[in-house]
Amino acid sequence: MKLKVVNAAAGSAELEVSDATFGREFNETLVHQVVTAYMAGGRAGTKAQKTKAEVRGGGRKPHAQKGTGSARAGSIRSPIWVGGGRAFAARPRDFTQKVNRKMYRAAIRSMLSELARTDRLIVTPSLELAAPKTKLLVEHLKGLGLDRALILVEAFEEKLFLAARNLPHVEVLAVAQLDPVSLARHHKVLATVGALKMLEERLT
Repeated sequence: MKLKVVNAAAGSAELEVSDATFGREFNETLVHQVVTAYMAGGRAGTKAQKTKAEVRGGGRKPHAQKGTGSARAGSIRSPIWVGGGRAFAARPRDFTQKVNRKMYRAAIRSMLSELARTDRLIVTPSLELAAPKTKLLVEHLKGLGLDRALILVEAFEEKLFLAARNLPHVEVLAVAQLDPVSLARHHKVLATVGALKMLEERLT
């Protein structure tokens, strides 16, 4: 299939890309599973609470069993007492979900194909700034009809990163950093020709 290249230099204004990467049907179930698994993998899972046995103190019976007019109590560290342990204490846990490489790549291909099908994948020959200034990037994006987007480049570019870090709805990622959550978060993706070629190599 062919993708239109905006601001193309003299010559062809279309980029030939692989149908295997950018021409797939959208698999919503697979994309949801991969996005959910990726977000779950980012959870720390370090929450921990103490049970009645682990809270310090509470070895002596607080008062007599009878005659005080108070409820029968065997420990001041009972879960129903202030400062007591938790009845069902939280424990550190692992939230990761298994997603094999084949599924992960298929989900990325599905998302890229949907972006291309709905004209939300904008291709540009290159994206270079003369200086790391936000104003320059905003002007460049405005020329492409964008005010918010995910920008995909071949490798980390300091000037571009510094220019975009103050824009709340613009994210710059190298191809090696691309993840399904970033693709799902942004409505439009601006990618360089080199970045798309690298994606083709990685996803085939």
